[in-house]
Amino acid sequence: MSEGGRLMIWKTLTVCLVLANVCYFLWARDIAKVPESAAAATPATLKLASEVGNSAAPAAARTAENAPGGSAAPPAILGVEDAPRPGANSGALLTNVKRCISIGPFRDVSETARAASTLRGGGYDPRQRVAEGEVWAGVWVYLPLPSARPAVEQALTKLKAAGIDDALEMPGPNEGSVISLGLFSETKRAQSRVAQAQALGFNPAIADRKRNGNVFWIDIDLKPTDGLLNPSDLKGESGRIVRLEVKGCPSAAGPS
Repeated sequence: MSEGGRLMIWKTLTVCLVLANVCYFLWARDIAKVPESAAAATPATLKLASEVGNSAAPAAARTAENAPGGSAAPPAILGVEDAPRPGANSGALLTNVKRCISIGPFRDVSETARAASTLRGGGYDPRQRVAEGEVWAGVWVYLPLPSARPAVEQALTKLKAAGIDDALEMPGPNEGSVISLGLFSETKRAQSRVAQAQALGFNPAIADRKRNGNVFWIDIDLKPTDGLLNPSDLKGESGRIVRLEVKGCPSAAGPS
């Protein structure tokens, strides 16, 4: 074969090899596009940990088997649904909660009994107890004591002549003495005594009086849905001044 024939054969083989490589490249590229388009056509689906169920366990086992060296791969994070949320069990925690409150202090047994009867009518189970403490005794109406002794005697004579027989000199709320015009547990009576003294030309003052000794409290248990009580609902007698407070029960008086 001549030199020109051999050259022609090599050129033909070279062209065929180039064309074969181009065809293979195009074919391989088209095959690779199919999974990408299929993946794009399928929307991603999010699942909660509860929906995944026990299927995560076999998958984790297979991952461990296929890991290099047989070591287990780190567990997959399923999402925030697995984490406990603040307040998620708050309803269950409040199911058996009991709150004990104390109402008082009351001045005497009869006053305590009236309040307990009112609470019992409202569906509560009141428990009475006695304690040492300070209790409101009433509204005190009094006059500042005149500086001169003759003026004190004149004021007392004038007051008694007007029917204020319980007027007397006694220690005042601050240092010094005053002329007491009476201690009242009802607003109307205290206001009436103030008006009576003003009609005589005096300028009376008022102050709360308290005493120390045995006082009475009422303990009740509130349900989780109950609101706090208003002490003014336990007035008892109409017009009677009530100075009550509501606070937590002492530990010894609380529910078992």
